[in-house]
Amino acid sequence: MGLDNAISWTWIGLILSVVWNWTGGWFSWTRQSDEMLRNIEKKILSCVKTVYKRFYVDIGSVVGQSDKIWTICLNEDAPRAPLVLLHGMGAGLALWCTNLDALAAHRPVYAIDLLGFGRSSRPKFSSDASKVEAQWVESVEEWRREVNLDQIILLGHSLGGYIATAYALKYPERVRHLILADPWGFPEKPSNVYEKYQMPLWVRAVATAVQPFNPLWAVRAAGPAGRWLVGKTRPDIPRKFAAFLPDADQLIPDYIYQCNSQTPSGESAFHTLMTGFGWAKNPMVHRVGSLSPRLPVTVLYGSRSWVDNSTSQLLTEHRPNSATYVQVINGAGHHVYVDKPELFNKYVLEACARADAYDPRETEAGPETSQGLDQTVGDQPPDHNVKS
Repeated sequence: MGLDNAISWTWIGLILSVVWNWTGGWFSWTRQSDEMLRNIEKKILSCVKTVYKRFYVDIGSVVGQSDKIWTICLNEDAPRAPLVLLHGMGAGLALWCTNLDALAAHRPVYAIDLLGFGRSSRPKFSSDASKVEAQWVESVEEWRREVNLDQIILLGHSLGGYIATAYALKYPERVRHLILADPWGFPEKPSNVYEKYQMPLWVRAVATAVQPFNPLWAVRAAGPAGRWLVGKTRPDIPRKFAAFLPDADQLIPDYIYQCNSQTPSGESAFHTLMTGFGWAKNPMVHRVGSLSPRLPVTVLYGSRSWVDNSTSQLLTEHRPNSATYVQVINGAGHHVYVDKPELFNKYVLEACARADAYDPRETEAGPETSQGLDQTVGDQPPDHNVKS
């Protein structure tokens, strides 16, 4: 989606919001409901062939009075280290539908709706970025305790990658391998961001005007037209699922709309974390050197992603004697898990195999390979294949 297009639809959302207020709420909000979200999620997960169960995990009063985490579990009794999936901003566990079968073939897999998103509880988070980060970390830890998992392979996409890294910093003894899929929030925000990306003056003005708003405010402001707005703003996302999911053009926008037309709890928390949509107030660049040196990290990102792809370089610079494995997947964008699901699944499974072979708690030494390969894979031959 081009920046001009995004700005245009933002203004459409603003106009719809004004119309909504003028009409006194003539439309009703009945198009958003927990029952509809549950049914849409079930339809999306119908493409998953592995037997699964879905359930709430009560994590107590981490942020609200009684917080609950919506969870899906596959292959629960397999003996290998469990893989836990954390989604990105505005998403939910159903969007892993193209990955679950492959990833759960030989090990337990858990995916959750992060606190504040999807079908999980939507408490009011702190207005302080450091406290928000801590609240999300504690929500994951309390979930792990309640599910009774010892060590986990932790995979996070986008915002989920930021939270997964923060969790590994706080609870290194619980993470056997950290997998970051196009993670958000690692580098510093450039001081000359407008000049660097050659944004015209009017774009700068609009960006400044909408900065106080939550990222997906227009979806809610649009009322019953919100689902249409989702489909028009990001028509590429349903197309990514079309090969795997019948009626993806209907189900995926419906799911995203239902996830984000509720109280913007997690979205507001993300807004607290960010300084400009692409950067974090407390970027991980200052902290990745504090990750356990024995913790292996795998980084997967798309060659066409909008996210700053310097994460792998930051990790190798700040952890020169630790194992960092990097894969740049050619032709994939930010949603690397569905843009190239076969390759994504392949590299996640390779990371899981490394985790099976090496327990960071059992030895002071790291894995035999101290640095992984920085490699581009996909439709084109690798354009480099060197030590990272």
